[in-house]
Amino acid sequence: MTQPASDLNRKAPPPAPSLPQDQQPRRPLAWLGPALQVAVAAVALLCVAAAVQQLERAKEGLTVQTQRVGTTPITVWRPAGTAGSEGSAPVVLIAHGFAGSQQLMHPLAITLARNGFVAITFDFPGHGRNSAPMRGGLSDTDASLRTLLQSMAQMGQFAQGLASSGPHAGRYAVLGHSMASDIVVRHAQSTGTTQTTTQATTPAATPTPAQTPSPVLATVGISLFAPSISADTPTNSPPNLLVIAGALEPQVMAQEALRVVGGPAASPALLDTTYGSFDQGSARRASLSPGVEHIGVLFSTHTLRQTLDWLNAAFERPAASAPFIDSRGAWLGLLLLGVMFLAWPLSALLPVVGQALPTTWATSARSPKPGMGWWGPRGLLLCTLGPALLTPMLLWALPHGFLPILLGDYLSLHFGLYGLLTAGLLWKLWPVPSVAPRYAGAALLAVLLASAYALLAVGGAIDQYMFNLRPEAVRWPLMLAVCAGTLPFFLADEFLTRHPAAPRGAYVWSKVCFLLSLVLAIALNPSQLFFLAMIVPVVLLLFLIYGCFSRWVGQRTGHPAVAAIANALAFGCFIAITFPLVG
Repeated sequence: MTQPASDLNRKAPPPAPSLPQDQQPRRPLAWLGPALQVAVAAVALLCVAAAVQQLERAKEGLTVQTQRVGTTPITVWRPAGTAGSEGSAPVVLIAHGFAGSQQLMHPLAITLARNGFVAITFDFPGHGRNSAPMRGGLSDTDASLRTLLQSMAQMGQFAQGLASSGPHAGRYAVLGHSMASDIVVRHAQSTGTTQTTTQATTPAATPTPAQTPSPVLATVGISLFAPSISADTPTNSPPNLLVIAGALEPQVMAQEALRVVGGPAASPALLDTTYGSFDQGSARRASLSPGVEHIGVLFSTHTLRQTLDWLNAAFERPAASAPFIDSRGAWLGLLLLGVMFLAWPLSALLPVVGQALPTTWATSARSPKPGMGWWGPRGLLLCTLGPALLTPMLLWALPHGFLPILLGDYLSLHFGLYGLLTAGLLWKLWPVPSVAPRYAGAALLAVLLASAYALLAVGGAIDQYMFNLRPEAVRWPLMLAVCAGTLPFFLADEFLTRHPAAPRGAYVWSKVCFLLSLVLAIALNPSQLFFLAMIVPVVLLLFLIYGCFSRWVGQRTGHPAVAAIANALAFGCFIAITFPLVG
């Protein structure tokens, strides 16, 4: 059949431009076949199964009971077989820190329960699964302190009820981490010796005052700061104090530990040296757990052993020759690695949103020239250092507190402004890939599947063994509000760091800049943002996990927005769920 003249005269479309051979987009793992993907999936599942088995085995021999007192979720850990005689077992009340939940304290609770104690963990108001808000927030720290102390007093009465018999009937120990270290110290001090009146031996005699012991027998402060302890504070207030800090925490934590242990002594206190007497309630000791920071100190074998030995001595119990220690750090790492690497083979099941990512971007007329990855008007440094410096300075003078989440609203603002500044620089500098209408359904499905894995698989593992990620109903609208802030950041960051012309290490560099930006914000406003420094290691861990996740999702789907939306939802929900709810 003869073609029309109009078709013969029509010019063929020019070939799509391509990068030089040495500038071809990198496609890590593109040569790997389906067989290796199946093998990686099998190994990842084995890692997850082995980790879960070991983490659950730590609970063997224990009776675990969950209940609520008012709005407070409580978990009681008992040695098995003591259901009818738990009143004679020593009781320890364990309190979590800022933005934490009782899951963080499970290694301590399990270690103590496996060695004959009754351990109690709970969620403070505004934390974990406690739907009651923490009154005051940063705007009224006295109200926040009263709320936490009232909760601690309520839990103290609960603990005292479990310690109903035995040589230390009615007495219990308290343990707190970070924010709760101050709370447990104040609680122990407020329940100190009380004056009572003894009966006179003769009608004419004057009644004499006598002292009843504090219900708190021993105190453990991990990552402690205790402004209620001064040089004039009696050495038995709080009673029998052990202080533990992580060796990788700021030096001020070790200094605080030695300060409160030294008391009014003329010579400075020494680490790992016991002062005072357990009988008089004046025993004091400070110790550093090697190789761990503010969160890792809770999982340190050194922390667990020191705590167990201290409480055994306080309750006059013999030290076990081979005590059980819930050293779960390695198993938690294996669990997270398994969940993370399982995302690679599963990403192959995602629908393709368009052309492969490098092809989509490399054919744009506005693609960066070779050699412009770091320096120059289209370089990476401009798009990362600029937002990192401007964001904390622009937010420094602006008020926050528009959301009832303590510091979560600031994090949302920081993510949002940082992302908008990055997007503004990218808008005219680098091309932005689009989604063809025929791929809209595939794009939506890819976003739903990727988000489900980011939230449920990763979030489920963290919720079960690290800290609470199960939202109460009151937090659902707050999750949407925070996600509105995280979405601009992750969209801009994925477009920036996954571009084929982006230099090697772009993703790592951009996250370093963001964390440095948070540090600068804390330095500009330490009184309001101090507690953000405590969660930097957690943010770093999430960046690592979701960085691998977003890379594999982007390579499969061909568009950076899929992983960006999934990561934004995960980070936004995690912030809205973990940071304290305030009233």
